Amino acid sequence: MSKHETSDPYGMIMDAIVTQKLPPSQKVSENILSETFGISRAIARNMMERLVAQHFLVTLSPRVTQVAPLTLLEIRQNFMLRRMMLPEVISLAGAKADFDKIDSLNKKIANLIRFKDDDSALELLKTNKELNMELCEPVGYPLMIDWIRQLEDTAMRIYWLYVKTKQSFPYSSDQQNIIIDVVRSDDSKRIQTCINDMIMQTEERVLNAIFQNKQFYTQDLIV
Repeated sequence: MSKHETSDPYGMIMDAIVTQKLPPSQKVSENILSETFGISRAIARNMMERLVAQHFLVTLSPRVTQVAPLTLLEIRQNFMLRRMMLPEVISLAGAKADFDKIDSLNKKIANLIRFKDDDSALELLKTNKELNMELCEPVGYPLMIDWIRQLEDTAMRIYWLYVKTKQSFPYSSDQQNIIIDVVRSDDSKRIQTCINDMIMQTEERVLNAIFQNKQFYTQDLIV
């Protein structure tokens, strides 16, 4: 069994989708995934089925599967759904969160926020997702958490556009600290307002970054 067989093939493929090493609309197959990531065809088949179910891959015909497109519609839908779900979920779950772990993740984000290369930029996005999931998971509804995790994975694809064009993260460490302090307060209305405002501000920054770059004047937003 190869080294990659015992690692995280799903994580490797998702990293490639986020960073556009597998760009939007690129054709993929069991053979392509097997050769690219050093995994067996059986594992590649399982990963394709999983990623199609989660809409990160799309099947156009029995013979054609490709990376899901990333368009303005997908971006707007992602932000809309996160505005609908995250404020409510975090207001219900936040007080039960492990704030020691959240503080540790937040310190890691503060250290990564001035990233120097693609690897550290990806690590920043993944740590930010991990922190967001820590704020949501205590709500205790597995299906809802699966939806949120999928939205957060798509958010990483979106934030990658901003990271590559602006060479910065869509929000600052100070803003992150404010969110965490508000969640600690266990004030449901205040939490919902703060999370909603944060998502709206981030959406505006991301969309402005897209509209200001001619390289995105295509259906798929490829950096």
